[in-house]
Amino acid sequence: MSNPVKQLRALDLYPLPTPPEPAGAYTCAVRSGNLLFVAGQLPLRDGEIVFKGRVGQAISEAEGYQAARLCAVNALSAIEAEVGLDAVTRIVRMTGYVSSAEGFSIQAGVVNGASELMKEVFSERGIHARLAVGVTALPLDAAVELEVIAELSAA
Repeated sequence: MSNPVKQLRALDLYPLPTPPEPAGAYTCAVRSGNLLFVAGQLPLRDGEIVFKGRVGQAISEAEGYQAARLCAVNALSAIEAEVGLDAVTRIVRMTGYVSSAEGFSIQAGVVNGASELMKEVFSERGIHARLAVGVTALPLDAAVELEVIAELSAA
């Protein structure tokens, strides 16, 4: 079984940043039984949206990919803060929302930025079911938003 902290160190992503503060009346993550539901994570770094606007217009597909990867880093920081990365037995599902220019239809390629990071960090346990959706706008003009559901070891 892969060690997620060791993998993150190898990727020069550890220590993880402090989880972003919720931008509304909700919490960053909720545990229900052996599942952890991580609220939508934006491409924030140091409290600022790094990737803004619609993919395919304001930013490129490659930048969208990096935005999704940053969203995944923030989701990992929320998981670490809530239960610790070692408690994750599997990333079950992710939903990626991509703020998309008219005619842009490569949302799956953008959200691969998050999916590939989860596989790098958790190996086979990081392979998950996924939904990638194009939307016209996201909170704070973010290019991508990512929701994660993780399975946890027994409490």
